[in-house]
Amino acid sequence: MTDIQTHTLSTEGFASKSQVGDFILDIDALGEDGPTPNQVLVADYASCFLPAFRVGGQQTGHDDLGKIQIDAEADLDDDDDLSAIRFDIHVEADLDDETFADITERAEGICHVHAALREELHADIAVHGDAEIQG
Repeated sequence: MTDIQTHTLSTEGFASKSQVGDFILDIDALGEDGPTPNQVLVADYASCFLPAFRVGGQQTGHDDLGKIQIDAEADLDDDDDLSAIRFDIHVEADLDDETFADITERAEGICHVHAALREELHADIAVHGDAEIQG
């Protein structure tokens, strides 16, 4: 049984449209008409890790972490392959470093994208509490 199905179409050049359910993603290998596949992967990783971080907070008795923002950055090697990913996680809640480390460890076990990536691409994570987050 198939759990996920997508359709990707390129009519010319290096840009494509991927249909995922009712959603369309414009992705461009050259980054001219949309984000590159590597950019999409890094954003997908962060968008998976953030709710996993919230669940990790709930599992440690911290149901209200407030706003959370992940600033992600990544490095590419000479072949344009991802070689490193880093997350700076800004959390409105003011918790101690040990608690944030516990929440982060739990999130790593929950995030499906984290589990799917080869270990050397697991994000290097720094968490900053008592953060003022706009938006």
